Amino acid sequence: MDSSVQQKLARYETFVNESLKKDLQDALDARNVIYDQISEYLKLGKDIEIIKSNGLKEMKTQVDIGSNFYVQAKIPDTRYIYVNIGFGFHAQLTLDEALTFISKKEVQLSKKADVYTQKASQIRAHIKLVLEAMAEIMKLDPNPRPRLDM
Repeated sequence: MDSSVQQKLARYETFVNESLKKDLQDALDARNVIYDQISEYLKLGKDIEIIKSNGLKEMKTQVDIGSNFYVQAKIPDTRYIYVNIGFGFHAQLTLDEALTFISKKEVQLSKKADVYTQKASQIRAHIKLVLEAMAEIMKLDPNPRPRLDM
């Protein structure tokens, strides 16, 4: 293989490893963050349903204040709940309003996650395309030499 072909292969390999694979990981990480948010909202929805079905007017619970460190909390009035509505804002909502908001937020977050899933699929396709192009380039070489990666 002449040196220009080897340089092109090296550039393609660098592009795949340093650019495309990093972009793929970023897209998957962003999607996982959204899935975590969806999970939290669905858990909140289940908790609200439990409060409503049991007719709880007050309750005791444990609250995670970070790093899996829990403190006991007493909720004197369960008619209202504060819900994170985004951008650092919290709104005081009734339980029914909170359930409505949660269902809408779950749909919105699912659409956002789908965008990242599509982006990841496109990046995977680009990676496959570049790797196939590299394989074709190596097949065209009249004197193929095995590549030793260490």
